[in-house]
Amino acid sequence: MTSQGSARRPKYQRIADALRVAIQAGEYGPGDRLPGENDLMATYEVARMTARQALGVLQNEGIAEARKGAGVFVRAFRPLRRRGIQRLAHEQWGSGRSVWSTDTEDRELVVDQIEVREEEANDRISDALAVPAGARVCVRSRRFVLDGKPVLLATSFLPSDVVADSSVTRADTGPGGTYARLAELGHAPVHFREEIRCRMPSADEADRLSLAMGTPVIQIVRTAFAEGGRVVEVNEMTLDSASYVLEYDFDA
Repeated sequence: MTSQGSARRPKYQRIADALRVAIQAGEYGPGDRLPGENDLMATYEVARMTARQALGVLQNEGIAEARKGAGVFVRAFRPLRRRGIQRLAHEQWGSGRSVWSTDTEDRELVVDQIEVREEEANDRISDALAVPAGARVCVRSRRFVLDGKPVLLATSFLPSDVVADSSVTRADTGPGGTYARLAELGHAPVHFREEIRCRMPSADEADRLSLAMGTPVIQIVRTAFAEGGRVVEVNEMTLDSASYVLEYDFDA
């Protein structure tokens, strides 16, 4: 960008650019406090709103986070690398390991807000599962918290006639998770499809994921197919976009 083009950028953007460069250069490390509104007002001779907007840009980009009563800090959270293909390999869940173990390595993962229920499939879910409208489905909702930071909301839908009276209908599905239990029931997933898009979160999603204002989410809808093409699970996942790197590694 030319200096003339740079001069046309709003002041708050130019301040955010300067702070971003300083962070990238290591002047501010993970967990360090950034200059506050008063500091930026004095340094750049701008109004408080301009200083606030500059800090807001970095928060929206996921570079910084606000801590109530303390200021704005360089985000210390290390993004999670989601290995989209390796995590779903049969040797992963088939050997009793969680699909998450591919992503988290030695980091602390907590699954909370677990809810398991049975309900009638609405039109959207009945189409996705290829079951009649109103058919009974098992619904598993949960939240994943990594290193104390909520990163993912997930809701799985499974045909009740497939998983009835199995561990899938309980909070703890056991080693290998849902896919290992489906295999034991004779419905092992043999093929997966994931659809990915980005959008802004709902108010409930932003609250449950502790998202900074303006942070988008990644929505991944995964469909699991058993032998013969039957759909045995549809998993709707909502990811904090600032917490993830999506990695797909495959041969040509």
